[in-house]
This record gives sequence, C-alpha cells and structure tokens, in this order.
Amino acid sequence: MAIHSPKGGGLTAQLKQKLIQQALERKLKRAGADEVMQPAGRASGAASGAAGSPAVPDGAPIPEAFYRFDMMPAYQQLQIMSKGAEHLGIPSPYFKVHEGISGDEARIGDRDYINYASYDYLGMSRDPVVMSAAKDAIDRYGTSVSASRILAGERPIHQELEQAMAQVYDCEDAVTFVSGHATNVSTIGQLFGPRDLVLHDELVHNSVVVGIQLSGAHRVPFAHNDWQAVDELLVRQRRQFERVLIVLEGLYGMDGDIPDLPRFVEVKNRHKAFLMVDEAHSFGVLGERGYGLREHFGMRGSDVDIWMGTFSKAMAGCGGYIAGEKAMVEHLRYLAPGFLYSVGMAPSLTAGSLAALRCMQAEPQRVAQLQARGQYFLREAQAAGLDTGTSIGMSVIPVIVGASVTAAKLSAALFKEGINAMPILYPAVPEKSARLRFFMSCLHTTEQIDATVGALRRLVG
Repeated sequence: MAIHSPKGGGLTAQLKQKLIQQALERKLKRAGADEVMQPAGRASGAASGAAGSPAVPDGAPIPEAFYRFDMMPAYQQLQIMSKGAEHLGIPSPYFKVHEGISGDEARIGDRDYINYASYDYLGMSRDPVVMSAAKDAIDRYGTSVSASRILAGERPIHQELEQAMAQVYDCEDAVTFVSGHATNVSTIGQLFGPRDLVLHDELVHNSVVVGIQLSGAHRVPFAHNDWQAVDELLVRQRRQFERVLIVLEGLYGMDGDIPDLPRFVEVKNRHKAFLMVDEAHSFGVLGERGYGLREHFGMRGSDVDIWMGTFSKAMAGCGGYIAGEKAMVEHLRYLAPGFLYSVGMAPSLTAGSLAALRCMQAEPQRVAQLQARGQYFLREAQAAGLDTGTSIGMSVIPVIVGASVTAAKLSAALFKEGINAMPILYPAVPEKSARLRFFMSCLHTTEQIDATVGALRRLVG
C-alpha cells in the first residue's frame, strides 16, 4: 500500500523571506536595530527580575507546573505526541537498540537491517587499524585522562591530533573539545558578546543557536544559503555592532546541500566580519581527499576564520575541533568553558580519531566510494520520482514526504521490510518538509541501494 503525502499550498520561501526582510526594515526604521535584533540572551517580562510582575501573586498557591517535572508544558506536549502516534498505530522509531557495530548494516533485535541511520561515513568505526589504535591508547593512558587538560589531562595524542587537524586545514593551530555540541556553544559563547551580531543560516545546528544565546549577541537568521541577504543586511547595519560573525554549515545535515563558500567569503571580507563553517557533515565527505568544503571549492584555510567540525562522523570518534589562527585557538584553549572546565578527550577516542584521519589520508578510495554511492542513491531516487530536495548526493540524502505522520508511517513500513531509516518530523523541520533522512556510507552496496529505492517507490507511490 502506498503511503501518500497530504498536499498543501503556502507562500514560497522567496516570498516569505522578502516579507520578513520588509518587516525587519520597517522595524529598524521605527525603533533602531537594538529593539529588533535584541541580544539572544536578553530576558523579558517576569523573567527579567524584580521589576517585572511576579510569576505568582501574593497569597495564591504555587501551580503544580512550577514544581513538578511531569507537569512541565514541554513534557505534556511530548506525552500528547506519543499518545497520538500510539492511537494511529505508529510505533516509536526512537531508541532502537543496535547490537554490535552499526554501519551500512545493523543488527536490531533478532534481525539484520540495511542501515541508513549511522553517520560512520567512511566505515572507520569497524576498521581494525582504528580499533587497534584505540585499544593501544587505553593500555598506555587508561580509559580517561581524569583531569582538564590545562591542569593535568594533557597527553601527547591530544597535541598530535590537533597538529594533524591544523595541517589538514592549512591553519596555524587547532584545539579539540570532548563534545561537538559543546564546541559550538563554547566557541561562540566565548568569542562574542552583547555588542556583537551573529548572522546564521536558518538551517544551522542547534548548537550554534545555543552558543549565540550564551554569548548574548544579537542573533539574526537568514534564508538558507542566501549570501545576498547577508550582504544587504550588513550594508545597512554593520556599523551598529562591534564584531560580526556569519555562521554556515559545510554540508547541511537535514538537506544534504552546501553553501556557496566563495560568495560568503567575499561578503565577510567586504564587511570586515568573521566567518565560521561547521563541517560536522562535510569533513571526510567533500573534496578529493575528504578535506571538506575548502577543498571542494579549492580555497585556502585562511579564507575562513573559524573552522569547526566533529570527530563523531567520518572520524568514528566523539568530540569536536576548532581550527584557525593561533590567537583565536589560544583564546579558546585558556578561556572557553567547554574546554577549560571539562575533562580532556578520552585517550581511546583521541587515538582512534587520529588513526581514522591517517587512514583517510592513506586510502582516498574511501572518500571516492562514499561520493559514488551517494550519487548513485540520488540518481536512482530522483529517477523513481522521490523528492530529494536540494541534496547534492553526498553523505546526507532526504526523501521529503510532506507530513510528519506520513514520514513516521513510511519509516515503520521500511523497517518491516528490513530497512532502517529515521523520520525527521516537525518541529525539527517544517511540517510540510517532514522526511526520511538517509545517511550514506562508503560500505553501502548498489544492491542495498536498489532494494531501498525499490521499496520507497512502492511505498510512496
């Protein structure tokens, strides 16, 4: 039985952006930039302190929602969504237990599945060399460095990995964090403040938004990949702020497309701004050697001020990194909370990611195979009439079905056929853009892809 998507109209993305821009300009004229582009961390109303109205009037009882976790609005909404899915007969797609190593295939329960829910893009997680390096590091350094690096957690492999990443990006220095999410939060939160402006693509990762909120900087999202909107806004507003940061992703994790990096570099140079690129999904994926977005466009490492990435994708580890000029990296190494107040990366993860990087450099066929498999999936999916959005067919390929219920049902139907692909539902994406997301691996075979696209063609109809 085919699973159909509901149809609906609505404003085009271009028209929405134009209306938003016009509204922004009207507000700027009336009240100035400070009112419209308020610092992300600025509170309002009762949350602003004693000057506001009390949350609970004198003599009134404290509402249960103020002191019970199960009464919190977000949890209540979660329960409603869960019961709604149960009523519709849709099993939860989340927290499936994967037995053993998960890559192009996964063992879930007592069955093997073709797996598209792992971002082990280069198959490094099961590589014997990578696993051996991780085990050897445990034998030499233990399971943990047991301290922040600035105090007593520094190990030679930390420095080796950072030097290797700096070389890959042709930058002066690099620093690693124990969490990819914390890398963005701590970096943006430390380097920018209330007198600054951060412009970010509307589709950037949550960690970027949280970092801006921590910084207290003024935050303005711009339409996806629209460098012209950034340029036009800075023409009018650049001088109202001290530092300006523009944040992009190297390859967008929901849509699988990339920004026009040369254009954004031109804009940031013209307006004396900083440019940050999150390469969580592009490092190990783009470029002949897997060196990411700069190699894809043939650009210098110094063209971007802040290179960020994670080790949890192509490098089969965990944690994140920042690469750039020495002054910026040294600033973070001594002052960024996510580095300064955190234990150093575990020896096994550090050594494993370093080994994965060396393997990628020694075996460029992994990157070529990943790119070929992604292109094959994209071609076959498009030939089957599936909506793959703006994906360029690398590590991330969505199949957009247009409604959260439809996406959840399609995921469940595929699972019954031995294919594991996770649904992405509202509010993670707009309701009309609900989708299944397929993470590609260099280990996927054309036979696996053919079976998957065949099932999608039959189920979507």
